[in-house]
Amino acid sequence: MIQLKAPLTSEELIDLRAGDRVSLSGTIFTARDAAHRRLTEAINDGQELPFSLEGSVIFYVGPTPAPPGRVVGSAGPTTSGRMDPYTPLLLENGVKGLIGKGKRSEMVKNALKKYRSVYFTATGGAGALLSQCIKGAETIAYEDLGPEAVHRLEVVNFPLIVANDTAGNDIFQEGKAKYQIR
Repeated sequence: MIQLKAPLTSEELIDLRAGDRVSLSGTIFTARDAAHRRLTEAINDGQELPFSLEGSVIFYVGPTPAPPGRVVGSAGPTTSGRMDPYTPLLLENGVKGLIGKGKRSEMVKNALKKYRSVYFTATGGAGALLSQCIKGAETIAYEDLGPEAVHRLEVVNFPLIVANDTAGNDIFQEGKAKYQIR
């Protein structure tokens, strides 16, 4: 298991390969479809963003309300492909890690390679388990979006798998090829 601490740098991501298991700790941010649209509009309009994109990790999640004694409720990843239209611009502006589920478009994979960033996958359906790795949560922007607002999360030993690395490798393509009948 490779230990990483967010925020991230390209230098520490360069040796990661698709399929590597990672334990992530540090500060990450949540953003889903509507928040991505607002972030890209703010970049395009030259407005200040609610958090620094430099070295940031964005988790595609809308955590459920916290039950008593917990920081958040279930925090399972959402399908990443919906964020694909916005992703290259965010990577160009400093985002180094993305967390979601499912495969990414060629456009995103090319941008990950170009900007030396990584797409991690988290296990879908394990939101209750993943939420146990979240030790702090604060809404920092777009409160009108409810659970899809941007949150700052403090995570400890958050389990991930590298899906797309800085060299252009893709766990989804590699896995399919590995088990394909020849």
